[in-house]
Amino acid sequence: MKIAVVGAGIVGVAIAHALLDDGHEVLILDREGPAFGPSRGNAGWMAHTDILPIASPKNLRNVPKFLLDPLGPLAIRPAYFPKLLPWLIRFLFAARPDAFERSVQGLGALQQRALPAWLKLAEATGVSNHIHRKGGLYVFTDRGAFTEAGEIAKRQAEFAITVDMIGREELRQFEPALKDRFVGAAFHPDTAHISDPLQLTLALFEAALARGATFEKAEVSTISMGERPALIGPNGWQRVVDRAVIAAGAWSKPLAAAMGDKVPLDTERGYNVSFPGRTGLTMRPIGFEGHGFVVTPLESGLRIGGAVEFGGLEAPPNHARTRVLYDKASGFIDGLPQFESGTLWMGFRPSLPDSLPVIGPSSRNRNVYYAFGHGHYGMTQSAVTGAIIADLVAGRAPPLALDPFSPTRF
Repeated sequence: MKIAVVGAGIVGVAIAHALLDDGHEVLILDREGPAFGPSRGNAGWMAHTDILPIASPKNLRNVPKFLLDPLGPLAIRPAYFPKLLPWLIRFLFAARPDAFERSVQGLGALQQRALPAWLKLAEATGVSNHIHRKGGLYVFTDRGAFTEAGEIAKRQAEFAITVDMIGREELRQFEPALKDRFVGAAFHPDTAHISDPLQLTLALFEAALARGATFEKAEVSTISMGERPALIGPNGWQRVVDRAVIAAGAWSKPLAAAMGDKVPLDTERGYNVSFPGRTGLTMRPIGFEGHGFVVTPLESGLRIGGAVEFGGLEAPPNHARTRVLYDKASGFIDGLPQFESGTLWMGFRPSLPDSLPVIGPSSRNRNVYYAFGHGHYGMTQSAVTGAIIADLVAGRAPPLALDPFSPTRF
C-alpha cells in the first residue's frame, strides 16, 4: 500500500517508521525539508510526565495576570486577538472542571505510552544514543505550589508516573549550579531528554530513507475526497496514493478543512536561546514552576526556552521575550554564559484548546488520517502517535481509546 505522510517533522518521521514496519511504501512530503519546524529547536524533553492540560481552572484564573505583562509567560499580540478569539472561547470551555478532567484522562493515557514507544523506536532504528535517561526536575520557589505538586503527584501515579518530592538540600546535591532560592523540587526519575532535537529528527529521517521511504520536497495545498486521495499542490503538482497522513504541525489546518473537518488549530510561538558548546552546567532538564521556562543540557549546548505567544505564522519574532527568559534563568542558575553569545530561535507549536492532539481518520474520508496538534509534546508523543496511525491503517485496534483525539470533538 502506498502511503503519503505530509510533514517531515518528528511526528511525520516517526509515523513513516511505523508504516515501514508494516511493509508499506512510504512517501514523505514537506514543503521545506526534514526538521524545519519545532522539531528543529524544541526544548528536547521527553515530557511524558506532564498530564495536566494548559486549559485548567487554575491557569484560567492566572490568564488576566499573565496578559497584563506583554513579555510574561503568556502573551497575545493585539493585532492577532480577533483571529484568536474563537480558539480562546474553546479554551475557556476546555478549562471547565468536567472538560478538564476528560482532557487529563486523554492526555495521561497518551503520555503513559509515550516513552515505551520511543524506546522501542530508538532501539529499532539505532538512535538510542540520542536518548539520555537522567530524570528531570521541576523546581519551586513557592511553598504553596510545592505542596500542590505533591497532590498532583498522586494523579500522576494513576498513570504509572513516578515522582519523588525532594527538599532544598537534596536539590543542591542534584544540581549544584542552582542558586539557593528553591523550597524543593519534584524529581521524575524516568524522564528522558535527547541529545539535540534537530540531530535526532535528521537521524530518524535518514534511517527512514535507508529503509526504503522516499522524500519529495513539495507543498501540499489540498487533498481530494476520492477513495485514493490525491495530494495537490501549486502549478499542477499532484500525487495519488492509497492512504494519506496529515502530520504537518501548525500548517495542518487547511488540509483538515479540505476533508471537511474544521479543527481549531492555532500556533503557540515558543522562544529559546541556546549556547553552543556550553555543556555540563546542569545534569538533567529542569523546569522552573511558575516562571514559564525550562533549561535542557543538550549535547549541542545548554538551551533555555519557554513562553507562549499567540501571534500567528506570519509576524516576526519578538526576542525581547527570549531575553526575559534568559534574565529569569540567570537569577536561578550560576555560571550562565552571556546572552549575546547565544543563538536565538522561535518556533510554532501546533496548539489545540484542550492540549490534546488530533489523531485518527478524517470524518469524511477514512483513507486520510490526522496526526497533528501535539502542542508542547510533539517530540514526546511522536512515537506513540506513529504506532497508533499504523494500527489504524492496518485495521488493528489501537492501544487506547481515540475519542479524546477525534477531529469532531469540538
